[in-house]
Amino acid sequence: MSQSRKDDHINYALEQPLGYNSFDDIELIHCSLPAYDLAEIDLSTHFAGRDWDFPFYINAMTGGSPKGREINEKLAKVAEACGILFVTGSYSAALKNPDDDSYAVAKDKSSLLLASNIGLDKPVAAGLQTVSDLKPLFLQLHVNVMQELLMPEGERTFRAWKQHLEAYGKDFPVPLVLKEVGFGMDRKTIEEAQALGISTFDISGRGGTSFAYIENRRSGQRDYLNGWGQTTGQALLAAQDWVDKVELLASGGIRHPLDMVKALVLGAKAVGLSRTMLDLVVKHPVEEVIAIVNGWKEELGLLMCALSCRNLQELRSVPYLLYGRLKEGAEQVQ
Repeated sequence: MSQSRKDDHINYALEQPLGYNSFDDIELIHCSLPAYDLAEIDLSTHFAGRDWDFPFYINAMTGGSPKGREINEKLAKVAEACGILFVTGSYSAALKNPDDDSYAVAKDKSSLLLASNIGLDKPVAAGLQTVSDLKPLFLQLHVNVMQELLMPEGERTFRAWKQHLEAYGKDFPVPLVLKEVGFGMDRKTIEEAQALGISTFDISGRGGTSFAYIENRRSGQRDYLNGWGQTTGQALLAAQDWVDKVELLASGGIRHPLDMVKALVLGAKAVGLSRTMLDLVVKHPVEEVIAIVNGWKEELGLLMCALSCRNLQELRSVPYLLYGRLKEGAEQVQ
């Protein structure tokens, strides 16, 4: 992928207007007599083979250009200072270009909680090289079929994806996460991938960065497809039968701790933030972003206390109301 294309992705992501967000159609039922003190609230979670202190992380964004390197350096500083996970953007660019140093920060910080990302169009050998280079705690395998179809230079062959997934699912050296890129993962995909050995899924729905919008802006075509896919809320509701069978992660349109808690109530083990974090590190000094992110931890505890939930497991029992488009869609899910 060219540096200019990578920079286009960043620029158009920042430019994209954020419209409807399905989390606004979810209302959590307040508890007037909480059972716990604020100090008792436990934010820890477990997914991808290990425990995490906090149920949110910086999700995959960028790399492959000097601008991408600058953003990755800022994101890594925030993640390290806040003790949260940082997932790099797709490592494909570095595999194609040995001189690419946009992921160098991931190799330099031994105390960083680090994961990485690669497209499922890449065979297992590419994933193994990524693991060798970056030593990630887990590897995201992203599926982005609509983005590829809208890119003039994108993939046009997809039959090998399931074969690649089956190969990754056999004795890979680190845990794997199958990740959508903002179009909402469907239940059939979860079912098929679990049968091939995958147990953790980032359902990544519509509501945040739209790669349909980005690629349509790049090409100047097909803006009628900018809203393609299902929202994060809709994807979570559709996957309720899988909440106790696999590990679900939620990303796409997570703006603040209230969105995080709503996703956790719907069964997510954790939530990933991309556009929100990109906005923060572009518009604010790193020190301010660190203070904001650390503040989110306090706000999550506050919200859980107001819902009378000591931990994430208890959040699963919080009653909620659905409204508008989300309610209408949920009633039609088969």
